[in-house]
Amino acid sequence: MLMSVYDPIARLYDPWSRSVTEDVPFYLEEARRWGGPVVELGVGTGRIAVPIASDGIRVIGVDSSRGMLDVCAERAALAGVGSLVDLRVGDLRDPPVRERVPLVISPFRALLHLHSDEDRRLALRAAQRLLAPGGRFVFDVFTPSRGDIEDTHGRWLEREPGIWERADWNEEERTLTLSVRDDANESTMQLAWLAPDEWRTLLSDEDFEIDACYGWFNRTPYTGGEDTIWVAHRRE
Repeated sequence: MLMSVYDPIARLYDPWSRSVTEDVPFYLEEARRWGGPVVELGVGTGRIAVPIASDGIRVIGVDSSRGMLDVCAERAALAGVGSLVDLRVGDLRDPPVRERVPLVISPFRALLHLHSDEDRRLALRAAQRLLAPGGRFVFDVFTPSRGDIEDTHGRWLEREPGIWERADWNEEERTLTLSVRDDANESTMQLAWLAPDEWRTLLSDEDFEIDACYGWFNRTPYTGGEDTIWVAHRRE
């Protein structure tokens, strides 16, 4: 498999994202509700997977970055849950998972790494194939506000001490080119966003029934804003 854009910053990722904690209790609650094993698409360094495994729930984690998976394995071992975290190198569109599970999750906007409706549909179909009867697919995405674009476009901002990020927005193409660096490492990735109604249409077209669309991880119903958190199940 080709090198992932996350490999150069695998050791930088946790300090870079240390302030992102609001989603952890939400996904842990979903795992407790639906049970395991849980498949996490875009498991990264285990920011979500390790807390779920620490609750005694097995996690199958898929990621395209071997570097991130190495960090995740170390993190799980340090937490004493290495045996509950099964890590696999793979793609969101064709995850190397044959099990059928009660819960598939894709946290922290992982689906924004997919740049076309064709790829998004492949990922949705893949998630659906993994679901056991009655299982749920839960993920979060965002649509940037005008204010966020104006505040961050084309500027290097110190996200955490010694860690800098730059957002270059293309509103016509609806893409974000995000660069992250410290004194020793740097990487650049491109994300692509959709409006919430477009996600709703894709889910419906791929035979998902939507249980909820939240505007934040406190389960407030979505009424507008940047973030959407989706809970869906396979249409019977």
